[in-house]
Amino acid sequence: MKQEGFYKDLNKLMEFPKEGIFSTVLAKADNYSYTLMCLSAGTEIDEHTSTKDGVVQVLKGKGIFTLFGKDIEMKPGVFIFMPKDAPHLLKAEEDLAILLLLTK
Repeated sequence: MKQEGFYKDLNKLMEFPKEGIFSTVLAKADNYSYTLMCLSAGTEIDEHTSTKDGVVQVLKGKGIFTLFGKDIEMKPGVFIFMPKDAPHLLKAEEDLAILLLLTK
């Protein structure tokens, strides 16, 4: 089954909760998933791994992304590639919006 194209305005979809994370799946198929994640300032995601390759693109805000123990400054325009099984964590210093792509 062929998926039809569409568009979404990510700026209009961004919602920052008072605490924690708001996320919404933008597009999903058997071999990929695109998710908009909005983290309130101070939110942390503990170290974990993924069984899929991933890409994080920072859309708004600031934070720290730790990949293989190395800190990466998150700010708009930053692109992070993480191979499957890579240990990573993040902390939102400000309200932070990211686009997460997971692929097989």
